[in-house]
Amino acid sequence: MPLFEYKCSDCGSKFEELVSSDTKVECPKCGSENVTKLLSTFSASGGSSSSSSLPCGQKSCGSGFS
Repeated sequence: MPLFEYKCSDCGSKFEELVSSDTKVECPKCGSENVTKLLSTFSASGGSSSSSSLPCGQKSCGSGFS
């Protein structure tokens, strides 16, 4: 089952839910079914460890990307 992130349109609460095709999603805080699926972010690491590939010339530029 995939994990999705939702935001309740009634109370503003954000939550994650494991869903299948027949899952009815409702806010765990207020019970509303008026929810919006959010775009999830994910993390990926690059395959290169060369510092010359970064614009600052270091292994980490402090931007959160490496």
